[in-house]
Amino acid sequence: MKLEDIKVCVMRVGGTNCDAETARAFQELGVKAEVVHVNEFVERKSLLDYSVLVFPGGFSFGDYVRSGVMFARHLSAKMGREIEIFVDEGRPILGICNGFQILVEFGLLPGFEGMSTYPEATLTTNEPAGFRCEWIYLRQENRGKCAFTSKIPHGKVLRMPIAHGEGRWLFPKEKEQALLERLVDLDMLVFRYCDKEGKAADGKYPQNPNGSFFDIAGICNPEGNIFGLMPHPERAMYWWQQPDWTRQTQLLQYGDGKLIFQSIIDKLTKKC
Repeated sequence: MKLEDIKVCVMRVGGTNCDAETARAFQELGVKAEVVHVNEFVERKSLLDYSVLVFPGGFSFGDYVRSGVMFARHLSAKMGREIEIFVDEGRPILGICNGFQILVEFGLLPGFEGMSTYPEATLTTNEPAGFRCEWIYLRQENRGKCAFTSKIPHGKVLRMPIAHGEGRWLFPKEKEQALLERLVDLDMLVFRYCDKEGKAADGKYPQNPNGSFFDIAGICNPEGNIFGLMPHPERAMYWWQQPDWTRQTQLLQYGDGKLIFQSIIDKLTKKC
């Protein structure tokens, strides 16, 4: 696929945020990206006109009931068949923060056996409880399957911000060890919370800011084309977005978030 042929849809509803920033990140790298309200697909647009689908952060539909569930059920009812085709064709899907929650609630992640009819995991209330808005460190754990991290070396430590109240990844307690082993064996584990040196947080706050099981911050599906993460790469696209940028010497134009957007673009244009 040529760069100019890539078309990204950033889907939004009431309560979505950072949609414009997410589209801008893709546009910065030379591809077409637009923010589209879900109602436009119901009335006049086709999801299959797009190469990449992105669910950005925010609090879709106010996150009533639990985070992401209302948007997921709305999509299932109104666009279920289109999304099934999109997934069956192997087109990339990215879920950021609330978008990650939506992918889990829809049954697209973890997706051990493909799209599930019910959630196989949950992203629930932070522990300690409370909204977290801060910069954290992540370690890249994927061994090559995830299309959105193909430009990030295994073991690399990244710095990005989080902004969520329900980001704690949990598997069903009675299955958590077996499902974790499967996640690792299938190379679906992508990001884990860590300290500045890359040492795993081991569940300890504040390195693990929400109490996620096994410090999980991002995973992909078995095919590697669907990826969800709690941190916001679009808020770490440029060097000047970092909280301490005025105390740093400018070394690079971009921040670590760019690597995620660049990875999927390079995959689609077969540059990696």
